[in-house]
Amino acid sequence: MRNTVYFLVFEGFADWQAALALCEIRRPGDWQVRTVGFAAAPVTSMGGLRVQPDMTLDQLDAAGAAMLIVPGGHLWQRGDGAPAVAAIRRLHAAGAVIAGIDSGVLVLARAGLLDERRHTGNWPGQISAQVPAYTGAPHYDSEVLAISDGGVISASHLGSVEFAREVIQTLDLYSPSDREHWFGLFKHAQLPPWCVGEAMAA
Repeated sequence: MRNTVYFLVFEGFADWQAALALCEIRRPGDWQVRTVGFAAAPVTSMGGLRVQPDMTLDQLDAAGAAMLIVPGGHLWQRGDGAPAVAAIRRLHAAGAVIAGIDSGVLVLARAGLLDERRHTGNWPGQISAQVPAYTGAPHYDSEVLAISDGGVISASHLGSVEFAREVIQTLDLYSPSDREHWFGLFKHAQLPPWCVGEAMAA
């Protein structure tokens, strides 16, 4: 049963980029969220949060994985993190969704997941400049902040709300109308119908 969402943590990972997505994943109580690291030692996020990984990359359960979320961090811009490439390929081949945001998109490109899929990133040309083997430039969409295609979610560093929306939709959280209300609330501060009455009463 695919009921686990893995979140990759490493020294200097951008802790805020997937925060909304992770909160909504955990809210219904149907999904497990587990952190995975390159090693078992604790890591410190870009914002100074110390995180103890639940497991290492070689311990990932591909059969139970619904999704792997890859946040940004300077690690990817340095070209480091090769073990993540192999893990991403293994999980995606087993049917898990791979979701990358900011420079996390670079490791998706290194795994070859963006060559034939519509995707986005921080800006046109960044992926080509940092991933020589990447051939997906014709499929790059600079008009969106996040997009899902073929079991791969990609997002700009400016698109954390859009990234969360793609994750929510992919995992089929909430009804379609509730998803739109959620996006209106977090992106545009538009109160959903169920909050309007409470706000007026207050």
